[in-house]
Amino acid sequence: MDYKKCASEILEAIGGKDNLASAAHCATRLRLVIADNSKASKQKLENIDGVKGVFEASGQLQIIIGTGTVNKVYDEFIGLAGIEAATKDEVKAAAAAKSPWYKRSIKTLGDIFVPIIPAIVATGLLNGLLGGLGRAFPQLADSQFFGLLNLFSNAALVFLPILIAVSAAKIFGGNIYLGAVIGMIMIHPDLINAWNVGSGAETSTIWSWFGLWNIQNTGYQGHVIPVVIAVLVMCKIEKWLHKRVHETFDLFVTPLLSVLITGFLAMTIIGPIFSQVETWVLTGAKALIAIPFGIGAFIMGGVYAPTVVAGVHHMYNAIELAMIAENGQNTWMPIATAANVAQGAAALAVAFKTRKQKVKSLALPASLSAFMGITEPAIFGVNIRFVKPLIAGMIGGAIGAAVASVMKVYATANGVTGIFGFLITTPTFLGYLLTFVIASVIAFAISYMIYKDPEDAQPETAPIADKVFEEGFIYSALKGTAVAMDQVPDETFAANVLGIGVAVAPEDTKVVAPSDGVVSTLFDTHHAIGLTLDDGTELLIHIGINTVELKGEGYEAHISEGERFKRGQTLITFNKALIEEKGYNTITPVIITNPDDFAKIEKAADGKVDFLDKLISIEK
Repeated sequence: MDYKKCASEILEAIGGKDNLASAAHCATRLRLVIADNSKASKQKLENIDGVKGVFEASGQLQIIIGTGTVNKVYDEFIGLAGIEAATKDEVKAAAAAKSPWYKRSIKTLGDIFVPIIPAIVATGLLNGLLGGLGRAFPQLADSQFFGLLNLFSNAALVFLPILIAVSAAKIFGGNIYLGAVIGMIMIHPDLINAWNVGSGAETSTIWSWFGLWNIQNTGYQGHVIPVVIAVLVMCKIEKWLHKRVHETFDLFVTPLLSVLITGFLAMTIIGPIFSQVETWVLTGAKALIAIPFGIGAFIMGGVYAPTVVAGVHHMYNAIELAMIAENGQNTWMPIATAANVAQGAAALAVAFKTRKQKVKSLALPASLSAFMGITEPAIFGVNIRFVKPLIAGMIGGAIGAAVASVMKVYATANGVTGIFGFLITTPTFLGYLLTFVIASVIAFAISYMIYKDPEDAQPETAPIADKVFEEGFIYSALKGTAVAMDQVPDETFAANVLGIGVAVAPEDTKVVAPSDGVVSTLFDTHHAIGLTLDDGTELLIHIGINTVELKGEGYEAHISEGERFKRGQTLITFNKALIEEKGYNTITPVIITNPDDFAKIEKAADGKVDFLDKLISIEK
């Protein structure tokens, strides 16, 4: 790859360096924040040699280039743009600053919950495995060892408010240990455990607002939002005090007042109010899923992918954690899995059906990623780009989610979907398997039926309306200058070792079908193609000399092996300037490879030839 050329074209396609706010890269992608999205052309970006896909996520324009090359393109890119290299976190911060307030709020929730997901996954996996073993071997459930492991399996849920408090304090810029204290206060052993209260345990009043509002001595085990709000308030108070308390007393006064004020507010105002709000949200979510015949789940499975596109799917973490904390059953996760694998299956159908190698090379790994639970490459790189696969995925996701609801599928943790989700759905393994299969099969079938490669930017066919085609001639597949084969700077072609024909020094960048026929051979590098015409003529069109060494760089096939074509149809396009820049001659031999079937083969053109002009005279 010409890294500098690729970087230059990317910079031009996003609207120039004046439209660039920040840039970083990860293992496979350029991550750009641009000032005005309307000035960037995704179509131009997607057509750049070396770019495998483009999508927008979390306020960033992400350009897929590939492992081992993205860093080299990035080095050229920041040099051309005249900016300093940024980290991924700095780019994320720049992107977040441009987002609307509601998206920033939802992203904040995601930033809080994502770091603690490994802890939930670890204990959730263990919980699911123990549940399966306990049902398979009842005697094992009564053993001391099983009891010890069971203690491990619910530790993260028992102390979930502390995990959330620590993570929230870090995100809000406060002292994480003070945040942990707030979490501890809200589940202190002197309070009645919230789960016990739910089972009927009696409580007593620990505070009364003038006899109008009585605060009960109930803990906040299993609650999420009240803890986040309480820590947010604590961080605000702590920062305010740091600015106003003299440094001599800051170490003592600020922590004391931060915990004292926040603890009081958390137990008397924040906790009671926001726990009720959280209960309403959870009740609403569960009621939606519980609508008879899976109708609610059907709706959520269908709209899940658009919420990923909108960047608001992080809000589901709070719902899932609350479900797990309440009864250990996350019924939201199977809906997410149905939606995710359906998008992966829709992208997989594109990979199977497309004739474009560039689309295939992006769609296949993106689909596999979605089956593992990471859907952004499939959604942004493939499905939303072509729209129809996105719709197919939404339909498959909706139906799969409905199946999950009817079969009462649930998970014992969150943060994992797709194939790895089988590990946390052991109590409902068969239902999860059916959900997975139905969502995938339906999405794949619909996507395969309705997807069609978009038309190429160049005409699909050469103009033939004013042409008169006679028998006894092979017509030119290229526009350029006809050259006798002995003038080709390659001994194999010049000596007619591969067959007899005529070469064309091209002036255009495409190869069209000289007549109706079938593609008999398409080289993996797309620098050469073998055709069998309907009259029995076998042709080899070799674009350039020694260009197999380019390994496909600069070439794109618009047809596949075994496929029929019509006269004038575009077969291959190539980057003439790039090939010549790499030091290769683009002269193109057009060779009849079955010359023994003909009595005479002669050159029929001198000098300039247009597409579908007479090139070779033949006589059977």
